[in-house]
This record gives sequence, C-alpha cells and structure tokens, in this order.
Amino acid sequence: MTDYASTEFELKELDERVIEIGRVAKVVQGGRRFSFRVTVVVGDNNGSVGIGVGKANTVPDAMRKASEKAHRNMHKVWLYGRTIPHEVMGRVSGAEVLLKPASPGTGVIAAGGVRAVLEAAGVSDILTKSLRSSNMLNVVYATMQALDALKSPKEEAARRGKDVKDVTPFWERRKNA
Repeated sequence: MTDYASTEFELKELDERVIEIGRVAKVVQGGRRFSFRVTVVVGDNNGSVGIGVGKANTVPDAMRKASEKAHRNMHKVWLYGRTIPHEVMGRVSGAEVLLKPASPGTGVIAAGGVRAVLEAAGVSDILTKSLRSSNMLNVVYATMQALDALKSPKEEAARRGKDVKDVTPFWERRKNA
C-alpha cells in the first residue's frame, strides 16, 4: 500500500459534523448576490479537533471547502481521561465560553456548536456555559480557543505554584484521600 491510501483511510476515521449553514449576500450594482457559508468541525474523538469555514455559490462546494480547511487546522487538545484537566475560558469577539471538568457519568452539558466541538475532540464529561454573544461562529471559535488554552496538570500546577494533586479534578482528589 502507498502512503496516500493510508492517509485516505485515516481521513475516513474522523468524525465530521456540520455546525452551521448560512446564506450570505454581497450587494452589487444589480442587487444582491447570494452564496453559502458552511462551518464544519472535524475530530478523531481522541484529543484532536479542527474547525473550518467554507464559502461558495452552492452548499456542497462550501461543505467541501470547509471540510478541507478543518482537516488542515487540526489541533491537539489536552484531555484528562474523558474530561479536561482544569477549568478554562475562551473569548472571541463578544462570545465567551466557560469549560469546567466534570466527574465521570455527567455527560456533555453543552448545546449547539460547543457540543459538536467537544464531542469531536473526544470529551464526554464536561460542564459548559456560553456567555454574552450567541453568534454561532464566534462561540465555536471561543470553544476552540478555550481548548487550546488547556495545559497538562503538571504545567498548570507549576503556573499556580501548587502540587499536581491540588490541580487535578476534585473527584480524583477525593478518591486518593
């Protein structure tokens, strides 16, 4: 087999979700010219996630462009089991997204674009709150920014000047006590 075939197989394993399809207009001399903007999130359900936005005159072309951009913009995310290692907040423009780790069995307490990004990244236990703006694109980018801001428990403990066990989620501390 060639490297190309194995790369194609890996691409098929990714979880791809369409978050938003919007009709956008450009005002020209003769009136309005309409096209479509599609937002897609791609993830491997194991700590890698990417977001892509594509614009075209037809929805399928816009989806293809968005998917290609999402594949190119994949980011690795720190996970702690099936949740995140610590509380984090992301802010893009007017949208703010708060992500908090949750104990096993909680599920993904999120809606819309935030849920799609987190599930594609492989997070299955998390508490979230979307604050201020409800603009879907900005909320998705804020979620991605928050995930990028996650650090390993060791790094976060060093930043806070605490022991690693003090930074781990509360249910882990309770188990070890």
